Amino acid sequence: MDGSLIFLIALGVAGAIGVWFLKGPDVFWQILGHEVVFAAALMPKIVAGVLIASALPFLISRDRITAAIGPESGWRGLAIAAAAGAIIPGGPSVTYPLALGLMAAGADLGAGIAIVSGWVLLGLNRTLIWELSFLPADIVALRFVLCLPFPILLGLATRKLWKDFAP
Repeated sequence: MDGSLIFLIALGVAGAIGVWFLKGPDVFWQILGHEVVFAAALMPKIVAGVLIASALPFLISRDRITAAIGPESGWRGLAIAAAAGAIIPGGPSVTYPLALGLMAAGADLGAGIAIVSGWVLLGLNRTLIWELSFLPADIVALRFVLCLPFPILLGLATRKLWKDFAP
């Protein structure tokens, strides 16, 4: 238990007390029931993401990961990391543990940032399924092309800042 977990628990308890007194116990129990069902549906995804991330160091050698997306991999490694982030299906319960698992297996912080920002900005799952379903293709293509360099630039900036300010 660290300070951030204690803060979140306190915030949750304060919100629950507020709902109980402002909206009544019926609304409180309705919200609690909904959130328990949501947490139960989300838990298998989180467990799967953590298990995949934990297995990465055993499935791929540290040397290969370090060579591909480690601190000395240059912009090419950041491009690989951004592309990996773009093709990751699923949400944050998969992406964050996967990025952390790759970092534990030899990727650097810059590659981790490129993976996460590649998922956020370039996610092919969201682009193909959602954006192209609702928006004209030229707008989707323009957004994608404009976002394309940012995961690499964020990774390069992270590497520079980490090198300058890391202990």
